[in-house]
Amino acid sequence: MATITVSNLSFHYDESYDNIFENVSFSIDTSWKLGFIGRNGRGKTTFLNLLMGKYEYSGNISANVHFDYFPFEINDKSKTTYEIAYEINSAFEEYEKWKLDREVSLLEMEPEDILNRPFETLSKGEQTKVLLAILFIRDNNFLLIDEPTNHLDAQSRVIVAKYLNGKRSFILVSHDRTFLNNCVNHILSINKTNIEIQQGNFSSWLENKERQDIFELAENEKLKRDISRLEQSAKQATDWSYKIEASKSRNTAQSDNRVDKGFIGAKAAKMAQRAKNTENRRDKAVEDKSKLLKNIETAESLKLNPLTYKNNRLIDISNLSIFYGENKVCEDVDFVVENGDRIHLKGPNGCGKSSIIKLILGQNISYVGNVFVANEMKISYVSQDTSFLMGNLTDFARESNIDESLFKSILRKFDFARIQFDKNMENYSEGQKKKVLIAKSLCEQADLYIWDEPLNYIDFLSRIQIEDVILNYRPTMIFVEHDELFSEKIATDVVLFLK
Repeated sequence: MATITVSNLSFHYDESYDNIFENVSFSIDTSWKLGFIGRNGRGKTTFLNLLMGKYEYSGNISANVHFDYFPFEINDKSKTTYEIAYEINSAFEEYEKWKLDREVSLLEMEPEDILNRPFETLSKGEQTKVLLAILFIRDNNFLLIDEPTNHLDAQSRVIVAKYLNGKRSFILVSHDRTFLNNCVNHILSINKTNIEIQQGNFSSWLENKERQDIFELAENEKLKRDISRLEQSAKQATDWSYKIEASKSRNTAQSDNRVDKGFIGAKAAKMAQRAKNTENRRDKAVEDKSKLLKNIETAESLKLNPLTYKNNRLIDISNLSIFYGENKVCEDVDFVVENGDRIHLKGPNGCGKSSIIKLILGQNISYVGNVFVANEMKISYVSQDTSFLMGNLTDFARESNIDESLFKSILRKFDFARIQFDKNMENYSEGQKKKVLIAKSLCEQADLYIWDEPLNYIDFLSRIQIEDVILNYRPTMIFVEHDELFSEKIATDVVLFLK
C-alpha cells in the first residue's frame, strides 16, 4: 500500500494569528484503520481539509492516493439514493449496483427500500450509513471520516463499528471510546506539542498515555530533587574552594613555612572543579526536566451547584403518546423524575426522545396522556443544536444571565486557550460550541438539568470531566445520549423507547 508523508507542515487561518500546526512531520500507511483523536480545537478537521487540498499551507504533504471526505454535500436531496450514488461516483455503472447493495446489506439495511427512496426521506442515521456505503464502493480511495457517530443511535454505532472493522484505508475522527475500540488498529493523536502515531486501539493508546504520564511525573519529581541537591552541593564546593584559597592567602601573609602551599592550591582547584562538575550535572538535569510534561493533558475538576426542588416529584408522565400531524412518534410512555434521579431517555433516532424534552420545556407539542411538570421549577437546558451561537463570549454570558468569570473559568478547564476568548463563537469548532452550552449549564443553579445529546463532538477527556462532575454533585437530570460508556456511568434509571 501507499504512504502518506507529512513533512514540516505549518498552517494557520488567515483571520487567526495562532498556528494550528507548526513544523509537523509523520507518515501514515494507507492500509491502516486509523483513529484520529485530540481535544476540541486542536485541528483534526483542519488536517483532513489540508489533505483534501482545501487550504494553502507551508511544508509538504505527499500522498499517492485519492481522498474522499465524509460527510460530503448532497446538492439535491430529493433524488433517490441510487441516483446520488451514481453522481458521486461517475465510474459507477448500472451493472455494478450489486456492489452498493452488498455494502448497504452489510450495514443491516434493506437495499431495495433504502436505495430507491428519496435521500431526504432517510433518517440522519440512515443517511450516514448510506454515504459510508457509497464511499466504500469507490476503488483506490482513502476515506477521511469526520465524526460519523453524531447522528447514530447506540445500535447504529455498533453496526457501523462492525462495518468499519471489516474495512481498511481510512482515518476516523471520533470521540466515542467504545466505537473507536471496535474498528481501528492505529491511533493518530494531536497532543499539546506534537502529533504521534501508535499501533492499537483507543484503550491501548490511553493505557500507554497514562503509563507515560506517570513515568514523566515521577521523573520530574526525581529531577527536581536532584537539581535542588546538586545546587546545594555546588554551593558547598564553591564555598569550600573560596575558604581554602583564603586560608592559603592568610598563611602566605604570615610566612608560615610549615604550610604546604602547593597542597592547599591543589585542594582549592580540586574543589573548584568539583563545583563545576556538579553545576554541569545540575544543568543536564534541568535540560532533561524541560523535556518532560509537555504533553500531559490537564482535566481539572468542575463544579456544579444544583438545587433541590421543594417537593420530591418534579415530573410525572403516564400513558403519553406524541404526534406530528397523523404520525405517532411514541406511545404509552411512562416515567417519573424525583429529586436526585438521572433519567436516561434511550432509544433509536426518531422515537420521540427530543419531543418529550420539548414537551417538558413547555413547547407546543401535540400529545395525549398525562403530563405533570412541577410549578416554578428551574430548568437548565442543553440543546443538540449549536447553530444559534454567534458573537463573543462576553455578550453571550450577559444575555444568558450567568457570571462571566465563572463561565470562562469553566471553559479554561475545558481546554479553551485564552486566545479563543477573543474569537466569535461562529468560528469555533463544533466541539467548542458544545462546550459553551455545557459551561453555561454548569453556571446555572437549577432543580432539573435537561441535556439533549450533550457529548456530540466533545473530546474524551472532557467527557470524563463531565462524568465526574455529575457523579460528584448528583444533580437531578434527564438526558439523551448515545455514548454507552457515559450513560452506564451516569444514569440512575433508563426509559427505553422502541421505534
